[in-house]
Amino acid sequence: MNRLPKALIAAVALGSVALGSYALGAGWWEEGEPLTFDGPTAAAPARQGGAQDTTDGKAGDEAAAKTLMPTGPKASFTTANSLDDGTKIGVTTLQGKKSGFEGKVWVWAPKEYFDPKYANSGFPVLIALPGGNGYPKNYWMGTDLKLQSSISKWSKEGKSLPFIVVMPVLNPDAKYYYDGSDIPGQPKMGTWMTEDVPDFVKANFRTFKSRDGWAFMGSSSGAFVGLKSVLKHPEKFKAVIASGPDTVPDSPLWAGHETQRQANNPEKLAKVLGTKPDTKDNDVYLAFQIGTKERGVKSLKNFIRDYCKGPVKSRLQVIQDGEHNGKTYVKGMGDGSIQWISEHMQAPIPAS
Repeated sequence: MNRLPKALIAAVALGSVALGSYALGAGWWEEGEPLTFDGPTAAAPARQGGAQDTTDGKAGDEAAAKTLMPTGPKASFTTANSLDDGTKIGVTTLQGKKSGFEGKVWVWAPKEYFDPKYANSGFPVLIALPGGNGYPKNYWMGTDLKLQSSISKWSKEGKSLPFIVVMPVLNPDAKYYYDGSDIPGQPKMGTWMTEDVPDFVKANFRTFKSRDGWAFMGSSSGAFVGLKSVLKHPEKFKAVIASGPDTVPDSPLWAGHETQRQANNPEKLAKVLGTKPDTKDNDVYLAFQIGTKERGVKSLKNFIRDYCKGPVKSRLQVIQDGEHNGKTYVKGMGDGSIQWISEHMQAPIPAS
């Protein structure tokens, strides 16, 4: 991956405005107030046998068939940030049962999640990953890059689904990159990202049972992890927005573990998936983004040419005058990437 000196990581990943707010802590996040994401389901009337229902007819049947209600146990959230529309970003510490790794996870739910007409419907999930080390913070939890407020705006405009945005830490420390993988002898960050984090979301939120409700987005090293996770687990995840992505695993921790490294190589994974039948059960949607002012345009186009075949669908958003930072990538999402993956994912199902 195109690694930078640690002193420059935040600047590249976030842009100068975000770096200033991170360094000073001025208005970037709040701390401490208890927060609940209990939705209208908690107050909805119960059917015989205890199932809750505010829908009727065909819509109710469809919602019941596709939705997974929160499985518990419920996590304890505190407020990390607030949006102008009254929604809040919460944070909690997750002890991964499968990976054994403990780390912070930030979550935001859109206003629609609390609308009674969606009380019995799942919501699509977007796991948002930062560039840089992504530790101890995930910079998408800040309001400066306007990811959450943009999703609210786009959903009103019909460009985006109203995603639940989940923002886990990317690495277990700030010393190494772990490529979102289970590198032998290291914290199991692949299991954390693709099993523990989704299990946590299912425990606390109304989600969809199928992969049609699950996607990643990320920038730089986070884009690599999202891309690799979708290609390695197409049975769990449907799509990714990969911005300025690295396309090969190159953590120094892979030394002596070449077989395992190749098992986490997007090129190898896409090549295998691309040979499978081009069916609805196999298809994945890779929304690539890159700015005209950053390196890697040619290599990204080569990846699309060589590996995006058959059920591996791709779209490239070239962002005019775009740089390698979050502000550029949110713009690209609004210019088409978020709409493209939304068209291939499951929308919330309102009551009739």
